[in-house]
Amino acid sequence: MRIIHIANFYGPKSGGIKTTLHNLGSGYTAEGHEFIYVVPGKKFGREETTHGACISLPSWQIPFSGGYRVIRSTYRVKTILNSLKPDRIEVSDRFTLSCLGKWAADRNIPAIVFSHETLRGLVKNYLGVPMKRFVSWHNTRLASRFDFVVTTTNFAAAEFDEIGTTNVVRVPLGVDLQTFSPSLRNEELRTKMIKGGDVLLVHCGRLSPEKKPERSLETLRALLDRGINARLVYIGSGPLHKKLYDSSRDIPVTFWGYVANKKLLAQMIASADISLAPGPIETFCLAALESLASGTPVVASETSAVGEFLVDHNGDFVGLTAANNGRAFADAVQILLDEIAEDATLSDRCRTQAEQFPWSETIMRLGRLGGATPVAHRPTNKSAA
Repeated sequence: MRIIHIANFYGPKSGGIKTTLHNLGSGYTAEGHEFIYVVPGKKFGREETTHGACISLPSWQIPFSGGYRVIRSTYRVKTILNSLKPDRIEVSDRFTLSCLGKWAADRNIPAIVFSHETLRGLVKNYLGVPMKRFVSWHNTRLASRFDFVVTTTNFAAAEFDEIGTTNVVRVPLGVDLQTFSPSLRNEELRTKMIKGGDVLLVHCGRLSPEKKPERSLETLRALLDRGINARLVYIGSGPLHKKLYDSSRDIPVTFWGYVANKKLLAQMIASADISLAPGPIETFCLAALESLASGTPVVASETSAVGEFLVDHNGDFVGLTAANNGRAFADAVQILLDEIAEDATLSDRCRTQAEQFPWSETIMRLGRLGGATPVAHRPTNKSAA
């Protein structure tokens, strides 16, 4: 089967989307499928990679996004699709690429769309008001154009379930269990990162407004006020880098930047005590799962989806959620530090929990959607026209 995945917000320093595409490609290829992914670039290009063929199309750079790009012309995308004759298409962008669902329906080609974000959360985060009618209209319209809407957690699916969407499927993403491992803890690297501190916190992710990276600074300040000799290391880049840097000159913070070397990234995470994931509207958070795979417990926002995988099958926690303020995050960090001191099995339990999310399981579940429901049976709604 020839599977073509079209995605925006993909680039050299993008995180979750790039990781997802590469792992999907590797998994599909291992199953004997042909995988091609179409992404934004500076110009037209085609490259054969270990994940499949990558086609880049001319794109617009989004202002103040830290380098994110969006494909300029869906007409060009459709032209590419017409020539490649896919057996199935996958789309990662609910906004500018949703028209591809109709293109596929007109040709009786199964099509799925990944809902990587919560529209309800984005609207509230950026506009400050819920705009429920708009969110419901958009989600109904999106679902009507595709055979399936793939969500990664119950949190991500909730806004579709609330409007009675019938073609939503939950498929958790996976984690690279070979790359990320507790065995990669590196004491020499830890000493370099912690710079004389006692507790090493890492924040791994994009430094952008919706991720609320400033919450990690608030957490560090609260811990320092309590006499805890901690250091925070940011791993990642983004539009808020300068603002965060300028506001943290008086406290022990290191901005490591984007780390392209996966082995180094895995060593850094495995060498930390606790990983912070403060994004309040995360629908999955691959960085949190990579932390667990590295044996590092996580503190995450209580309003995100991350809490769904911070409790193992025995009911034991491998991380904690906290209210969206620095004091609450600091409280959770202190609880985990006590747990680390008292329970030598915590790191192993983190790893065991991550092992419940192999990419092979993700690929298998998505494979079941290969014979998608007939286009004629797609949900319809007059408001979605």
